[in-house]
Amino acid sequence: MEMIISTAENSVSEDISMIYNKTEEAKAFDETKTGVKGLVDSGVTKIPKIFIHPPQQSSSPSDTGDYRLQVPVIDLEGGLGLGLSRERRAEIVNEIRNASETWGFFQVVNHGVPVGVLDEMLAGAKRFHEQPQEVKKEWYSRDTTKRRVRYFCNGDLLVNKAPANWRDTIAFDFQDGDLDPQLYPHICRDAVSEYMKHMIKMSKILSQLLSEALGLHSEYLSELECMETESLVCHYYPICPEPELTLGTTKHTDPSFLTILLQDNVGGLQVVHQNQWVDVPPQHGALVVNIGDFMQLITNDKFKSVEHRVIVGKGGARGSIACFFYPSSANNFKPYGALKELLSGNPPIYRDTHITEYMAFFRSKGLDGHSNLPHFKI
Repeated sequence: MEMIISTAENSVSEDISMIYNKTEEAKAFDETKTGVKGLVDSGVTKIPKIFIHPPQQSSSPSDTGDYRLQVPVIDLEGGLGLGLSRERRAEIVNEIRNASETWGFFQVVNHGVPVGVLDEMLAGAKRFHEQPQEVKKEWYSRDTTKRRVRYFCNGDLLVNKAPANWRDTIAFDFQDGDLDPQLYPHICRDAVSEYMKHMIKMSKILSQLLSEALGLHSEYLSELECMETESLVCHYYPICPEPELTLGTTKHTDPSFLTILLQDNVGGLQVVHQNQWVDVPPQHGALVVNIGDFMQLITNDKFKSVEHRVIVGKGGARGSIACFFYPSSANNFKPYGALKELLSGNPPIYRDTHITEYMAFFRSKGLDGHSNLPHFKI
């Protein structure tokens, strides 16, 4: 039990000491360049303190939760491509509208991306993360300006005062869809190249459907150039010896306009709905889509960017592939605000801002369990 300090001065000193110690531990861990997979491979039975979360954050959903709640699954069959049925298209748009307004999350099936491409992407990411540590170290970096492909453990490890997450990542930073495949690790090069071709197509389809769901013409979001740049992150959550003490990903919302996620069959992704955690169950061949902060900002809270997290277990290593969509690089400093077509006499909730400012704020605090949007409210 922590000692109770009577004076405010001593309390402040203790807080500073605790922050300093966490910082030093995080720095020392980062310098190993082996990530949490390295900890597992070393045979640890106790996780380091920097990964231990408060009980109320790391605990599983309450048994009192309503397990009848299910994240919407939307079947895109019959609503895409040539010869589509106008009635079927309207049904899909309505389902997407309802899901985006009430859940902020939905899964799509029959989306046109071959299951073989999805499976190989997950397998390719797993191959990378399960390589010998000495091989992976060559890719370890936190330099976002010079390294557009980099491997790391917790992007915010050295800035976030909150506990670290039990997760390793390899990230690919595309600029308007452009990144030389020769820069990819050879072990997953073909998988990433093929997967990204389909994600670019998928983003255009979803952009049209979301535009229509907002009551706008189908090319509206495309003309805003708000979903032109992609960031692909391949997360790996190793088996944890003390899963009840940590999290794979802290509660957060995505800063993007839109996120497309591919998850394996291990499970662990959860979303907040009706003030409780609801599982997003793996479904082979499905893609998970969620609204990001910037989409909520321009829709003036019509579409919701919802908090979600990942819990870890002992049942197996989890893999997931997240593709985040942002404005084109030419629009890094273009101000985005509430769409006038959606205001209907209501005032904007958020001030206009550009993605560079938004991301700077997001990165300065890391995944600390608090939403970013309130900072931009008028």
